Amino acid sequence: MPRTAAEAREELRQLLDRGVDLDFMTQGPLANLPSRRSAVLILFGALDRVPAIAADMPVPPELDVLLMRRANTLRHHAGQISFPGGGVEPQDDGPVATALREANEETGLDPAGVEVLGMLPEVHVAVSNNVVTPVVGWWTKPTAVEADESESVEVFRTPIAEMLNPAARGTSVITRGGSTFRGKAFVLRQGHVVWGLTGILLANIYEQVGWELPWDKSREIPVSA
Repeated sequence: MPRTAAEAREELRQLLDRGVDLDFMTQGPLANLPSRRSAVLILFGALDRVPAIAADMPVPPELDVLLMRRANTLRHHAGQISFPGGGVEPQDDGPVATALREANEETGLDPAGVEVLGMLPEVHVAVSNNVVTPVVGWWTKPTAVEADESESVEVFRTPIAEMLNPAARGTSVITRGGSTFRGKAFVLRQGHVVWGLTGILLANIYEQVGWELPWDKSREIPVSA
């Protein structure tokens, strides 16, 4: 297990080099329309002021990930906890450029301080008909972040040790269109629930990098779209 943030960064880099096998099932029918393309930034780093409360975790207490709460006025995934990200624009030179541009627009972070470690496989999100490329980065030079109050209403850095605490783990349950969907979820200290694509991607990373602790998969966390 990593004892320092630098060791955690190296384990993430090695995981991205090996490749991540995503356990992801599209939740709902795919639209019979051309898919939109987008990218999100999964940004890891080291907290400088607020370490994790949890003890005896498999990662250093300062290791964190950047998350945001989406505005309630958005058409898709309104109010949900997510990674910074958005749709590909014509001027973007690939998904990395999209993820960094969107992260800058939504949180104010400086892309120059982000080291890109790699990308996860594309996933097709049925509810928004989006093909999403997750870009994984490391915050080499953290900058202040804040919500843009348009797409994001809250931006925060979450200690990973708190997310790995078995007491924070559960299975999200949502019923949509007469069907019930389940996925891996996390309950944060602030009371927010990380579920959907964000929860599934983080759970896959934590499991495959070797940081996951045993947790109660029968614990259900009801969520709503």
